[in-house]
Amino acid sequence: MQIRLEKLGFSYQEPLFSGITMTIAETHRVGVIGNNGAGKSTLLKCLTGEVEPTEGTITRPKNIRFGIIEQDIPPHLHSKTLYDVILEAMPEEERDYNSWKVDVALDTFKAPTVIHGKPVKELSGGWQRLALIARTWMGEPDALLLDEPTNHLDLEKIMLLEQWLNEQVRGIPILCISHDRSFLDNCTNTTLFVRPARSVSYPHSFSRAKEQLVQDDRAFAAQREKELREVERLEKSAHELKQTGANFHSDSASKKSAQMAKRADDLRTQVIESQVDVRRDIKLPNSGVHAKHLVELKDININAPDGRQLLHIERLAIPNGERIVLLGLNGTGKSTLVNAIYKAFDNRERAKMDGITITPTAKLGYVDQHLSSLPMNLTMTEYIAGEFQMSRQSVIAKLIETGFPFDRQDQKISKLSGGERSRLYLLALRLAEPNFYIMDEPTNHLDIDGQEQLEAEILKNGAACVLVSHDRSFVANLGTKFLLIQKGKLVEIPDPEVFYSQMAA
Repeated sequence: MQIRLEKLGFSYQEPLFSGITMTIAETHRVGVIGNNGAGKSTLLKCLTGEVEPTEGTITRPKNIRFGIIEQDIPPHLHSKTLYDVILEAMPEEERDYNSWKVDVALDTFKAPTVIHGKPVKELSGGWQRLALIARTWMGEPDALLLDEPTNHLDLEKIMLLEQWLNEQVRGIPILCISHDRSFLDNCTNTTLFVRPARSVSYPHSFSRAKEQLVQDDRAFAAQREKELREVERLEKSAHELKQTGANFHSDSASKKSAQMAKRADDLRTQVIESQVDVRRDIKLPNSGVHAKHLVELKDININAPDGRQLLHIERLAIPNGERIVLLGLNGTGKSTLVNAIYKAFDNRERAKMDGITITPTAKLGYVDQHLSSLPMNLTMTEYIAGEFQMSRQSVIAKLIETGFPFDRQDQKISKLSGGERSRLYLLALRLAEPNFYIMDEPTNHLDIDGQEQLEAEILKNGAACVLVSHDRSFVANLGTKFLLIQKGKLVEIPDPEVFYSQMAA
């Protein structure tokens, strides 16, 4: 079974993507990569026939069955149990003798027996997500389409999903939209970069494909520059000949000038614009600090809301430039510890009595996964201007620099996508000029380009940081110290892979 895409493209007023030419066979596991709003989900809809492409063709087998993972549990399934939601995806006549497949799926996902009989509406978003994925597979699709399959999943469930895809899902092509670089490296063997001017694919998983893309884009841009220089030379020669023809009344020179001008126009038309995505720069400042330690925790208990002790910290000192990654299973206290440090900045004297000392020059920048401090009722312009006492002209310039065109700047924040809210929030952080960052799942809504820019900025500015993230690539690229919460204590480990190996065991 094969699906053939030939010069496929889709446009509204402007192209979302174009030039997709590739064959998708049974062995292909395609990672679909692109910035937020690049048309990745639209591409999947083109494949299924839900949306017609505006250019190019799709050749697919007749009566092909696509397995499409829904983003949310449909209302008619809310009252059904986890087990039945998966089982009922099978043809009715197969359920009695094939129900073992449901057991295998639930066992692979390590679903506790106690939740098998629970209505899915009572389960966490992560379990609901895995239920929908398993349900789709039970329908025996000819091709599997995954749109952000790791959404709502914690790290343990992401690793279980990887295991399931690699061990159980075989013999059909998979197309997967994801911003999780480690997940893509572990689960795909082909990568498609969806772009407005020049979409390209490579027979590699993400990291190797990205290296090849960067090399090819540089070569392509160099060729484009060479062609444009030739266009400029022809245009200059045509202009000089035109002047000669006019000055000396030479029909021959005028005719030759017209021919040369046409050659220049034709060549300019043939020059394919090099793919240069609009840079939506993420820049984080470091206002500088001279203290030896910005934050120090000494002989302190971190307790759950119900009073249970989650961990005891004998001493944790965070010097300037240290990037600490907190690791641990769900419920061990990562976010509770981060929240304790965050609250300590609000009342430093009280915090000091409780065992958390913050140097007077430490200035906090806080990013939580819900971006809870963004005022949803304000426009982007109102928020930035009011928060930082900036002129409208300065606000416009900052928003454009961050990737928000002028005609969208008066939109309410509530109307922005998750990725756009992340970029706006990170702009606000930049303007606040902190020197100590607390980041709780900061990449949740960032596309891969945004993740890489954020990494580069954190590395560049040298500020201290406490980070909680299930993004393994982000953690590996940034961390200078890795602290695992284990048996109620902070244990330093040399590498996050130590923790990941424990989880996979």
